[in-house]
Amino acid sequence: MGHSAESVEYTAVNEYDSGETVLDGEEIVSTGTDENAVLVDGEEAGVTVTNSTVKRLSDDSDSGNTSSFYGNAAALLAADGDLKISNSVIESDSAGGAGAFAYGNGTVWISDSEITTKQGTSGGVHAAGGGTLYGWNLTVNTEGGSSAAIRSDRGGGTMVIDGGTYTTSGTGSPAIYSTADISVHDAVLTAENSEAVCIEGLNTIRLFDCDLTGDMPDDNEQNEVLWNVIVYQSMSGDSEEGNGTFEMTGGSLTAKSGGMFYTTNTESTFILKDVDITYSDSSDFFLRCTGNANGRGWGQSGANGADCSFTGISQEMEGDLIWDQISELEFYLTEGSSLTGAVVRDDSYSGGSGNGFCNLYIDGTSSWTVTGDSVLTSLSCAGSILDEEGNAVSIVGSDGTVYVEGSSAYTVTVDTYTENADLSGASSVNSWEDFAVEKPENAD
Repeated sequence: MGHSAESVEYTAVNEYDSGETVLDGEEIVSTGTDENAVLVDGEEAGVTVTNSTVKRLSDDSDSGNTSSFYGNAAALLAADGDLKISNSVIESDSAGGAGAFAYGNGTVWISDSEITTKQGTSGGVHAAGGGTLYGWNLTVNTEGGSSAAIRSDRGGGTMVIDGGTYTTSGTGSPAIYSTADISVHDAVLTAENSEAVCIEGLNTIRLFDCDLTGDMPDDNEQNEVLWNVIVYQSMSGDSEEGNGTFEMTGGSLTAKSGGMFYTTNTESTFILKDVDITYSDSSDFFLRCTGNANGRGWGQSGANGADCSFTGISQEMEGDLIWDQISELEFYLTEGSSLTGAVVRDDSYSGGSGNGFCNLYIDGTSSWTVTGDSVLTSLSCAGSILDEEGNAVSIVGSDGTVYVEGSSAYTVTVDTYTENADLSGASSVNSWEDFAVEKPENAD
């Protein structure tokens, strides 16, 4: 069978374009080049796969854009219609062979199943082209490069994941790669040889009560720094330009290498609430909001800064905030949050000019423990600013005005200072209940 969608030609062992079909206790094996084992491709088609084993095995696959963008070579693909998978085992040993893929008008429901992929560009669960995927209690392991456990690509879509374990071992394979709207609850997410999370452009990741870990290797000369969570714009065309959002409530966040958060060549929003954070021994920043050297083609040098809003809510944070003159950073400490670190201006990648700024807002319940001389544009503080010994820190205007005369060895230099905290720009946190989806009865 064959079917064209955009520029891709689908072929499949089992293709369904209409009616309701149940595959129970089946073993389905695909060995053809860029072939799907199961393809659902019809507006009125509904397929249920349960208690089954699905294998995608092929040494001869393209593994290029047709796989990442359209689901070519995925083990199970819904390109149009509904695909429900439960209590099944999915194995892929084919380049570009994702486990379960939702594309276009296709919707995938997958629960209580195991997914293993072994080759490159082979995500565990994947959405692109506007597809929708819902998952419950999955065990996902990927081994290849560019093979995020929860993966999306050009055209985006919606992914909602509840429960399960998601592990990657390949380089360039974060636990989650987002060019979509992705919400995850109560999951263990581990990238063993990559940053934990990548968000490109106008897309979102929301994590609720998850345990997230990344370990980015220091083996790419194009990287100026190492990071654990990145929000950026690659300029590849895979995502629409705009504000990328990373939101995390509860759970834990662990970096085994590098700094924690990096944003460059995009607009971005970060929201953290009551997350238990573990930092790497090599951490040199909590948040880096700057341009980049363009080694990866991320924007034009000297004009590829970041415009970032970061809100901590009941959140303990450690490490420096780094900004430059081509970036704009608004950082909020609210509801008993604390920051331990310095605020550092680093114009290494700014091109020598710009009107960037860094504004820090501290409400009356929050605090900043200063660990080094700091430079900000604006500081609004209704809380406390002390050094690690509990000494008051001097706050001095860039024009020489002394706002606070402290006994600390450190000085905070600002353009403007106020003892009130304007929190009107701070972000609020979402609730998992706003995104949770009820598992279908026949998905058990």
